[in-house]
Amino acid sequence: MAAGPKDYYQTLGVPEKATAEEIKKAYRKLAKTHHPDANRGDAKAAERFKEIGEAYSVLSDPEKRKQYDQMKKLGGLGGFGGFGGARPRPGAQPGAGAGPNVSFEDLGGGFGSISDLFSSLFDLGRKQGGPQQAAGRQRGGDVEYVVEIPFLTAVTGGKISINVAVTEECAVCGGSGAKPGTALKTCNECGGSGTVSFGQGGFAVKRPCPACLGRGKIPETPCEVCQGKGSVRQQRRLEVNVPPGMDTGSRMRLAGQGERGSQGGQPGDLILSFKVQPHRFFKREGLDIQVTVPINIVQATLGSKIRVNTVSGKKVVLKIPKGTQSGTKFRVRGQGIQKEGRIGDQYVEVVVQVPEELTDAERKAMEEFADASGLKH
Repeated sequence: MAAGPKDYYQTLGVPEKATAEEIKKAYRKLAKTHHPDANRGDAKAAERFKEIGEAYSVLSDPEKRKQYDQMKKLGGLGGFGGFGGARPRPGAQPGAGAGPNVSFEDLGGGFGSISDLFSSLFDLGRKQGGPQQAAGRQRGGDVEYVVEIPFLTAVTGGKISINVAVTEECAVCGGSGAKPGTALKTCNECGGSGTVSFGQGGFAVKRPCPACLGRGKIPETPCEVCQGKGSVRQQRRLEVNVPPGMDTGSRMRLAGQGERGSQGGQPGDLILSFKVQPHRFFKREGLDIQVTVPINIVQATLGSKIRVNTVSGKKVVLKIPKGTQSGTKFRVRGQGIQKEGRIGDQYVEVVVQVPEELTDAERKAMEEFADASGLKH
């Protein structure tokens, strides 16, 4: 007998009380490990990746997660027993209860029918129009992509080029999976319905047929380009304008740049998550910039003026007062990161460098200075 619905919390390896951030973190870690691009030719990894995505699509949506938790509370994920108030099918004996002939369409609940619940969880319900529409026009999936960007691009904004791997409808067969000029035949697995039922304890849940991918038909002769899948994996090159003030973890949604929809459906979105590369000179703290600049002992003792780089590309002149100690920080207003109408400052920490080696003349001069100042040496 087919297994019942999976426990999505176990799939992601998180407790049922996990926060949205914990769920997201677990998903990203697992998705990176099992992504098809990192496990080429590994069917188990591909299936695991799909399971992870399915679990995340439910648990990351507050409303779907709420319904899913209600389902678990009412019937669990093992046997689906204990649902009270089941209505017998027409012709069933009064008082027979929820016997083997009861489907989820027969069960009511405070949050709507169980059929509606699973339609929401598995994307099979009214939004798609059922199995008949599952084989037709569908919106493409969203693509989440982590992109590294240079520090200065993240701070000041700029344009970057990225290559994104997406699954798109095969252009050769038009998404049918059949070799051009050949026909499609009814799927033997689902009888052409596009869905199969599985369950436990006499209850059934419908899901897209794995043999025909919910289309109800399979190609007599598979397309040579997509091997009958109707879709291909390929690289897409995009030019992206990065807004100023981006930081590691910042996200950007590019509408319509995800996977293409099937049968003329709307494309999904591309969701970029930025990872900022470190800079050898600048460091960021919120909207402020921190830098460290070396000065020599004479500059620190007698005072000086130094030129300091800023993230804007301009140099500013910083006055070093006489007697400045190593580790002193100076604030340069308005030279930090500008974002949403706010702008930070740049903090310059000076570090006094002491010469490691002295010539005879330098040593003599230093000793004379020490004697004149009463300094021990």
